[in-house]
Amino acid sequence: MSYNLPKDIEEFRQYVRDFAEKKVKPIAFQLDQTKEFPKEIVKEMGELGLFGIPFPEKWGGAGLSQKHYAIAVEELSRVDGGVGVILSAHTSLGTWGINEFGTDEQKEKYLKPLCDGRSIGGFGLTEDNAGSDSAGTETTAEDKGEYYLLNGKKIYITNAPEAQTYLVTAVTEPGKGNHGISMFIVDKDFEGFTFSEPYDKLGIRSSVTAELHFDNVKVPKENLLGELGKGFKQAMMILDGGRIGIAAQALGISQGAYESAKEYTIQREQFGRSIAQFQNTQFMLADMATQIKAARLLVYDAADKKENHEKGYGKDAAMAKLFASDLADKVTSDALQLYGGSGFIKGVDVERHYRDAKITQIYEGTNQIMRVVIASYLLPRPEKSEKGENKETGEKRRRKPKTSIVGDRKKEIFKGDPKESAKKLVEALKADGYTFDKKDMDPDYAFEDSDRVVSFGMGIGEEQNKEIIKELAKETGAAIGGSRPVAEVKRYLPLDRYIGLSGQKFKGDLYIAVGISGALQHLQGITDVKTIVAINNNESAPFFKNCDYGIVGDFHEVVPALIEEIKKA
Repeated sequence: MSYNLPKDIEEFRQYVRDFAEKKVKPIAFQLDQTKEFPKEIVKEMGELGLFGIPFPEKWGGAGLSQKHYAIAVEELSRVDGGVGVILSAHTSLGTWGINEFGTDEQKEKYLKPLCDGRSIGGFGLTEDNAGSDSAGTETTAEDKGEYYLLNGKKIYITNAPEAQTYLVTAVTEPGKGNHGISMFIVDKDFEGFTFSEPYDKLGIRSSVTAELHFDNVKVPKENLLGELGKGFKQAMMILDGGRIGIAAQALGISQGAYESAKEYTIQREQFGRSIAQFQNTQFMLADMATQIKAARLLVYDAADKKENHEKGYGKDAAMAKLFASDLADKVTSDALQLYGGSGFIKGVDVERHYRDAKITQIYEGTNQIMRVVIASYLLPRPEKSEKGENKETGEKRRRKPKTSIVGDRKKEIFKGDPKESAKKLVEALKADGYTFDKKDMDPDYAFEDSDRVVSFGMGIGEEQNKEIIKELAKETGAAIGGSRPVAEVKRYLPLDRYIGLSGQKFKGDLYIAVGISGALQHLQGITDVKTIVAINNNESAPFFKNCDYGIVGDFHEVVPALIEEIKKA
């Protein structure tokens, strides 16, 4: 590749840098503090043509190169990593797949508005049990003749819920492993498609990240992207290109931190001179500048190879992502160190760069997975026998059946009439030895000292609805708890009362979850509970696969009926 970029590309860099400096940088601190998605900034990015950089003009794109795109992500990330990843996730993940695998009809309907900025794109791959092992997808798309019925959940989805169009992987042919996964174009407005509250993240806080929930979503047959059963392969191809975007983001974050630290060391005086004159500082800056240049060459080289459709560019993309993101982690740490105590204060840009950098080592393939990817290009693959054994080791390559994180559960689910379901649940609990004669329990009692907890989630809706949950807790003789979003986002409960990985663990006898989907993080807080009960109107909620008893229905009807049955008991 060329060491000196052509004049038109450098002019494009300046074009994006001017926008980033004038529009993004002045409000970057505010966006970080408020977790605010920059809608006006995104609108302007669309008007400037940044959302369609590497796509054909025929479909509303700018017709520019992958290197132009990488530079745009780099320059935006130089002032704010969150804004940089909005563009990266939109382009590499949410849009490229339609351009590559879509029909002309799909491109007309979806690609054009994605390229001209009318829509933002997102990509639904990751699940609770399908992270690095994306072949472990559990979301399903059942063929119903005229449409596919989509059920399941995706987590950690960048640009959700702001994106309008999502590429989503789902199992269409169970039992076929990778070859049974297909990809679909899913519109935000499809009935049954909902979102969690956005996560509260360590960094890239101007970028929103949320869960996608699919409850009997009817996806038209014409929204199958590419061939049936090719979704996993398509997803891996999409990620190959996406890693160039993340490498560019990491590069931009490093560049921003380096420039800030360099300027600070020139201005900061100690012992009668600028600290930039001390050899230790000079060595740190020299290492930063050298390594950033090396990362830039890797990123641009990978972008060129993707642009030229060179075979095996996935290796170069993985190398760029691995090197640039590990570098971002180091450069931002060193930049903060050069600032000294000042770098530890909110409002100083290196503190934000430091937090933004970490995620680049994790998403779109952890750096441990990047090493696996790179090695797969370097070394011959072990041969497989007809029985699917590794000929070198004799080991059979079979996917182990997944086990529930909360252990084996009865999974007795009651449906239909709420009163009848409530009656069956109480009878089942009585048969297990539970009594309901302890009415003096204060729902606000510390649940770590309680044998029972009634917990509620976003599914209860408005805050006033928690009163009926409190009544259920009182009648059950339970303390009250909640999911992370109702405590952290809605503030319906104090932060010390939510159950889950980063909250409290409950190890008592009875746990009743109302309106909680059952995310992995929540389930990790109740692994030692004796009996788990789930109440949810979404039949596909993960909690129903991880409970002893469950009632499918509207909590407005189910909970009052359950309270009456408990009173009778």
